[in-house]
Amino acid sequence: MQQQNSLAEQILDVALEQAESSSWESVNLHTVAKTLDISLHEIKNIYPQKDDLVEAWFDRADKTLLSEKASEDFSALAAHERIHQLMMSWFMSMSAHRRVTRQMLCYKLEPGHIHLQVLGIMRISRTVQWFREAALLKTEDIHRIIEEIFLTRIYLIGFTRWLFDDSKNSLRTDRYLCTALKRLRSLN
Repeated sequence: MQQQNSLAEQILDVALEQAESSSWESVNLHTVAKTLDISLHEIKNIYPQKDDLVEAWFDRADKTLLSEKASEDFSALAAHERIHQLMMSWFMSMSAHRRVTRQMLCYKLEPGHIHLQVLGIMRISRTVQWFREAALLKTEDIHRIIEEIFLTRIYLIGFTRWLFDDSKNSLRTDRYLCTALKRLRSLN
């Protein structure tokens, strides 16, 4: 299992490097296989379709988000500060491949890729759930639903801003999140 995990990470890294030198659209799994001296079948066993590499890229960002243990200092922050910190951590974990991330999303949004768009909606919901969990939010019932709606909106606007944010350390995105999350008073 550990070896397959390592191979999965290697495949993703090579695909990202290939995309950086050209584009996500031009990533060729034959070239990835040749670079790693493996067969296409080995790639297919881990990533049955090219979009699974995109999901693995976002899973890697989720893993970064969830790898940190909640320290006492983190727990002592206001809820909007915890969410802010977590969202920025998620965005920044992908910053080395921001242009490629934009291209991946454009690929998913192509009109013929409705099946990918449905999965994308599920991905958004899952990521927001992990933000809530990692931020130690405890809202319930209708308040949780409303909170999730607003967090999803803030996350999507923040993500869109981050995708095109060329400021140092994504300062413009950081400022947006700070302002938007402070306005969300329902966070507990």
